[in-house]
Amino acid sequence: MSAPPRVLTVAGSDSGGGAGIQADLKTMLALGVHGMSVVTAVTAQNSLGVQGAWELPVAAVRAQYRSVVDDIGVRAVKTGMLSSAELVEVVAELIGATDAPAVVDPVGVSKHGDPLLAASALDSVRTKLLPRATVATPNLDEVAQLTGVRVESEQDLREAAAAVLAYGPRWVLVKGGHLSGEAVDLLTDGAEEHWLRAPRLDNRHTHGTGCTLASAIASQLAKGQSVPEAVATAKSYVTGAIAAGFALGGGIGPVDHGWALRTGPGTSGPGTPAA
Repeated sequence: MSAPPRVLTVAGSDSGGGAGIQADLKTMLALGVHGMSVVTAVTAQNSLGVQGAWELPVAAVRAQYRSVVDDIGVRAVKTGMLSSAELVEVVAELIGATDAPAVVDPVGVSKHGDPLLAASALDSVRTKLLPRATVATPNLDEVAQLTGVRVESEQDLREAAAAVLAYGPRWVLVKGGHLSGEAVDLLTDGAEEHWLRAPRLDNRHTHGTGCTLASAIASQLAKGQSVPEAVATAKSYVTGAIAAGFALGGGIGPVDHGWALRTGPGTSGPGTPAA
């Protein structure tokens, strides 16, 4: 039997299993690709927040990446928590030398507001990592952190997208989930726009949404979809995962990465997006 498309996540570990490489690998399994991982940091994390984080040495990150790519190969790469300028720069170098699309989730803070990226690393994200991205997927807090643009309404999403595109990614998906009203995101390459909409669901258990969305996009790119197709499919998958999110521990529970496996192949989640 031939192997499924291979996708590599370069991200931190979430001991609670809701975000980070755990969320990435669950997403990849659910979407029918073979997930592989490069661990950049280990966190002590649960539904209440991040209690501790320990960055891995640059040499360990580089060795993991080369071990996977040189032998197994990849069809897409997704990056998440990179934590320091040194890690950002080595990962940018590695993905720049890899012939595969890269989905960059510029993780700055956790769902609970815990910092996951050193302030000193922001310039490296802007100048080293974003120019390597096929798709960058910042949320509104990350847009403000990287560009200074603060989005208060849907009309501000264009300005935010333009500010991120100025750093060099081919496409940017500005996630408007922190706005009121429906969940609207803007995907653009500066020439064409795709507005993706879904109903805002009454479920507070949304830990891991950003990791899950970026991994879903990478999975669909690995299967040969175009960027707009991959993002629309990923949005639908994440909407279903949010709808099925469940309580875990005493705080914010995770989205349910396996929802589509229980409802059958080809099932769309609530709120299929409109491009």
